Amino acid sequence: MRQIGGENVTEKKNTFPSLEELASRCYENDKIDMQLYTEYDVKRGLRDQNGKGVVVGLTNISTIYPEKIVNGKKVPGCGELRYRGIDIEELVNGFVSEGRFGFEEVAYLLLFGNLPSEKHLVDFQEIIASRRTLPSDFVRDVIMTAPAASIMNSLSRSILTLASYDEYADDVSIENVLNQSLDLIAVFPLLAVYAYHAHNHYGNGGSMYIHQPKEGLSTAEAILMMLRPDQKYTHQEAQTLDMALVLHMEHGGGNNSTFTTRVVTSSGSDTYSTIAAALGSLKGPKHGGANIKVTQMMEDLKATVKDYSDEEAVREYLVNILDKNAFDKKGLIYGMGHAIYSDNDPRAAIFKRYVSKLAEEKGEEAQAEFDLYRLVERVAPEVIMEKRKMYKGVSANIDFFSGFVYNMLGLPQELYTPIFAIARIVGWSAHRIEELINSQRIMRPAYKEVSEDRHYEALDER
Repeated sequence: MRQIGGENVTEKKNTFPSLEELASRCYENDKIDMQLYTEYDVKRGLRDQNGKGVVVGLTNISTIYPEKIVNGKKVPGCGELRYRGIDIEELVNGFVSEGRFGFEEVAYLLLFGNLPSEKHLVDFQEIIASRRTLPSDFVRDVIMTAPAASIMNSLSRSILTLASYDEYADDVSIENVLNQSLDLIAVFPLLAVYAYHAHNHYGNGGSMYIHQPKEGLSTAEAILMMLRPDQKYTHQEAQTLDMALVLHMEHGGGNNSTFTTRVVTSSGSDTYSTIAAALGSLKGPKHGGANIKVTQMMEDLKATVKDYSDEEAVREYLVNILDKNAFDKKGLIYGMGHAIYSDNDPRAAIFKRYVSKLAEEKGEEAQAEFDLYRLVERVAPEVIMEKRKMYKGVSANIDFFSGFVYNMLGLPQELYTPIFAIARIVGWSAHRIEELINSQRIMRPAYKEVSEDRHYEALDER
């Protein structure tokens, strides 16, 4: 019995259907015959049968070449990524050879279309550094209130809340969107790292550190300084994280989160809503969360294979993964293969050089683990080609190494995908501006209806 309004009322027995029963109705009535996709020539995932994306737009921002064709023949191991027409390898070698961190320089290139002059680079670095600040009491009233275990969710909430502090939040003029984009590029590291510290304190009982970034720091340096209690880091650590940010910054308009950015932008929505939508896309394990799965898989491998140098044991473990008898039993070797690239992800090839340098700095244990990663990198494609029918080659992608690097840097797994977001906000911003300048139409692709026509039935006849 319970009392309502002074009267004793007998509680009714809960006769509602279970969620499982309700979900079964969704399965029953939403399932579509896969054969119909072929019959109507529907590009599932907006991709052809050979994996190539369906062309839905044009962009000047970046270009992905899955392979290089010379005299009609494919050149193996020659996938390319170009930022504003500049090969990523050449771009990286340029700022590294001149002794600079690359994040701000490459961000300028993607946003404005050309490499900055020395003065323009200094100005841009100062613009970003000067905007690394949040509204008064924002950390206390927003970030530290109801901290979430998912830092990506905290990021989305913070971004949407920042709209409340912007009296021009809905202004979609290029000048205003650029201003908002520069603000978001500058504060993304703060929002992510502070959200982690709040979660770690309130959720895990750890200490909480809110360090304001010092002037003159690169984005990579600012992240490490804010994250660590002693605010200290080595040059190699900062350079390796900077490289991760540069290589994750942009990857064509067709990746899921950038496409989301352009779709929401085409509706005329504001910057904050657009970027929150992109964050929701990036959070998915099929997109930005892939590096966490690699790390977890490798931890399971190390627990299973005691001798890291035992190639046959490693091969057997990978076969068991593909046979759905190991790790998460999904049949996937995480970090291997890419929707676009064939037998070479140029980002992974570049990144591996800096992973090697960092592992050397960290000592023998890190080097032994890096050797294991390289062994898996070599053996996994062989195993996949033996066990699977492939329409193109397969190789390690950048996610394969990034989790290992973040672990060496002492980054908690909760920040792996947010680090991706800190980099990709630059690409999202560039694509949003390009979409606003060039497209005046809302994106509205067609879906083919395959249901049968029916008539309404009276309630007592159902």
